[in-house]
Formats: sequence, structure tokens, C-alpha cells
Amino acid sequence: MFTHTYRIKTQAVELADLWRVWADVNQWAVWQSDVAYVQLETAFETGGHFIFKPNGAPKLKLGLTYVSPERSFTDMTRFIGAQLLGTHEFIQHEDGVEIIISLSLSGILSGLWLHLVVNDIVKSLPAQTEALIARAIEVRG
Repeated sequence: MFTHTYRIKTQAVELADLWRVWADVNQWAVWQSDVAYVQLETAFETGGHFIFKPNGAPKLKLGLTYVSPERSFTDMTRFIGAQLLGTHEFIQHEDGVEIIISLSLSGILSGLWLHLVVNDIVKSLPAQTEALIARAIEVRG
């Protein structure tokens, strides 16, 4: 099993604005440069799912295993012989909003998928999170 957590705290934007950007799944490609498109096929709620198409890779169906509005959501990607859980959390503190992204890869072929996919996701987390913050500032309510 492989796990990785990335966290950052920001005072630049409100938690509700960050959540609004994450929950607007169909717009992820606008602010994530490594994404061709995303299409939410159900409501953004526990048990829902969406199609995720990274640039230069096949499209994937991701499930929403847990959604707690304005707090966190967890998505799951199934690979042959492995699964990846991505948990995205927002915690409000007196001095800003903490953004925490945790990845957990498990399964018999997790080493293969770590090499093929997940290491690149880990490397992209800082830039992706900065893009999330920038997008939330841009579209704040």
C-alpha cells in the first residue's frame, strides 16, 4: 500500500469558494492544465460518479465514495489489480483554510500503478492546489 498527503494553508480565499470550485466537476479542465475534460454523470454526492479524462491518457470512471459538503470528498479510481482513493479535505482555522489531499493506493498491482500514474499525481499536487486557490479567487461569490 502507498499513501501520500499534501497539505497547505491559505488565507487568500474562503472555504465556501474552494468547495464551490471542487464541486463544479465539469469545470475542472478550466483550471487543471493536465485535464482534457471531466463530466459529472450524477449529483456530486456519495455514490455518484464522473468521467475523468487526463491529457494523453485514457478516460476513467471515478466514483464518489464519500461527500460531505464544504468539508471533504473522496473519489475512487479502479485500475486493473489496484484502486486509488483520493481524499480532499478543507478545514477552517482562525488563520485560514487548510487544504489536505491524501492519496491511498492499494492492491496487488499497486506498485505498477504507482510507477505508471500515481507518482505523477503526487508531483502535480502543489501546482494543482495553487490552481484551485487561484480559481476560487477568480470565481468567488
